[in-house]
Amino acid sequence: MTKSRAYELDRAHVFHSWSAQRKLDPMVVDRAEGSYVWDDEGKRYLDFTSQLVFTNIGHQHPKVVKAIQDQAAKLCTIAPATANEARSEAARLIAEIAPGDMQYTFFTNAGAEAIEHAIRMARLHTGRIKVLSRYRSYHGGTQTALNATGDPRRWASDYGNAGIVHFRGPFLYRSEFHATTEQEECERALAHLRSTIELEGPATIAAIVLETVPGTAGIMPPPQGYLQGVRALCDEFGIVYIADEVMAGFGRTGKWLAIDEYGVEPDLITFAKGITSGYVPLGGVIVGPKVFESFAEKPYPGGLTYSGHPLACATAVATVNVMREEGMVENAARIGEEIIKPRLEKMVGDHACLGEVRGLGAFWALELVRDKETREPLAPYGGSSPAMDAVVAECKKNGLLPFVNYNRIHVVPALNIPDEQLQEGLETLDAALSVGDAHAQS
Repeated sequence: MTKSRAYELDRAHVFHSWSAQRKLDPMVVDRAEGSYVWDDEGKRYLDFTSQLVFTNIGHQHPKVVKAIQDQAAKLCTIAPATANEARSEAARLIAEIAPGDMQYTFFTNAGAEAIEHAIRMARLHTGRIKVLSRYRSYHGGTQTALNATGDPRRWASDYGNAGIVHFRGPFLYRSEFHATTEQEECERALAHLRSTIELEGPATIAAIVLETVPGTAGIMPPPQGYLQGVRALCDEFGIVYIADEVMAGFGRTGKWLAIDEYGVEPDLITFAKGITSGYVPLGGVIVGPKVFESFAEKPYPGGLTYSGHPLACATAVATVNVMREEGMVENAARIGEEIIKPRLEKMVGDHACLGEVRGLGAFWALELVRDKETREPLAPYGGSSPAMDAVVAECKKNGLLPFVNYNRIHVVPALNIPDEQLQEGLETLDAALSVGDAHAQS
């Protein structure tokens, strides 16, 4: 079959991220609606990826599309030094969602820029340089954000000169601390973090940056007590606590912010993705009172041409409003507890290749293994394998788009996916795992 013009032009002119360019064979998406996308040959796929976990309200929500159209007719863009209705209202809504006294938002274009500026704010606020972040994390593709990232994507660009120090976080299934319970994992992970702070020198550390629930790195909800312990360590040593909510925020975990699950107030919160459901790019840093005061009387030395872009901010306002009107955050919590969790837990017993499932809300990971006893992954850390490729191919053949990273498949549908479509996707995934079973020790 002749490839579409979109495909031909893509291969002739588009340089793709995270890819060997000549090995690519990208899917052409012609249109999307709700939880489905269609390729250029008319085949329909159920989107279990929310793309890169950002279409939280599904594709083409009519109220948000109309809000974009209305804003475009009124004011497409304006310089960030001015005030405008869309930006002001977006900031007000974000302040309502933020915990405690976090009342101010610095707008960026995406999550990586939010991390860049949060780290800059922390360094200027404290007068310190070092930033601590965990292995098994992802914070963005720009230079500081990529160095803060803990997973293998940083290796090619990490020259060890960015002032970033990595530490191990809690992950009981693959515990680095020889723990046997969540409580042990929590206590030993906090002891390790304290030791890292003490050995690096508390007076040199500006910030600890943590994904509240690590996303692409594996969807590992921390045990209760861990983030509270991180907050206490930051308070003890005068360190800024940056909560990265770029993927986990805006309803993904069944709370407006994942940090709400743990009752902790960070000093800075970064966000992006779900704030607009990805319809127009937008990110930002929610600034707490202590850091705000550092720039109340002296300028913050940073900015962006499109900071608080009105088209993006109007999209954010519409997205938050439809999420509230339609109870999407509450629905994410419900489907996670009533549909996704029990079905995935049953799959663990049914499949030799499935070692563990974990998650919250509409944010779940399946850990695929060759051997449940040794927990040998079905693909190596930092890579893929023919076994994983076969599972993914089976999903796509049967009309399911899965989110895959190394040896994991993530179940991350839209927060408003209808129950019957969610069940359909889980059925398809269940059947595809039988392909993985052929590569596992039974």
